[in-house]
Amino acid sequence: MSSAHLIVVRHLWVLRHGRPWNLVVNGIFEPFLYLLSIGVGIGQLVSGDSGASSYAAFVAPALLATSAMNSAVNETTSNVWWRVRFDKVYDAIVTTPMRIGDIALGEIAASVLRSTLSSSCFFAVIALLGMVHSWWAVLAVPAAVLIAYAFSAAGLAAATYIREPHHHQYLQLVMLPMFLFATTFYPLSIYPPVLQALVAALPLYQSIELMRGLTTGQLGAGVPIAVAYLLVMGAGTTWLARRRLSVLLLS
Repeated sequence: MSSAHLIVVRHLWVLRHGRPWNLVVNGIFEPFLYLLSIGVGIGQLVSGDSGASSYAAFVAPALLATSAMNSAVNETTSNVWWRVRFDKVYDAIVTTPMRIGDIALGEIAASVLRSTLSSSCFFAVIALLGMVHSWWAVLAVPAAVLIAYAFSAAGLAAATYIREPHHHQYLQLVMLPMFLFATTFYPLSIYPPVLQALVAALPLYQSIELMRGLTTGQLGAGVPIAVAYLLVMGAGTTWLARRRLSVLLLS
């Protein structure tokens, strides 16, 4: 029987005795500022008030997907890296009947739980602001779970390759350009065909396609493709994370 849930319980206990409200604030604050400054502010330049409203509704689901990505990656890179390199939490855990696969699955599950909480709060904000235009949006939270799973597993796998503190900057070299160019603020059609294929291969683009389709009701072929993409990404990086943790903890 898997003991992965014990990792989740451990993190919930730590969160309970820490500052749980930070999780909600951090998950909402940054994307909300982007939404106000770019979605609403720059949206005024599109075509008046109606243009601002439609542009904000275009940007909001992209920021929701970005919020899920950032929260998930942060949880399974910095925190896990610290526990592996300095706290040596897992060195003690592996002496128990708990397996390394349980540790990997538990860390991913805990990250998904936290990321889904912050994403759900941000979704509530954009819904209250009238930026959701379809009943399909009720699936936005399950979609956030899927996005969080894919990026949590990828973040955990990435954490196993980080050896020095400054190596975390390499993650930002990947995540920041992806945030800026993965159709967060403009449609894919503005790119030439060659670049369209490159952008469409980005995991954040697929996440945005999923969220944007659900919140706007424009459910094309991109939605099931995005779901399949994220499932494959999550499964593949979960396998890699388990393998890499075995190398680190048993060497």
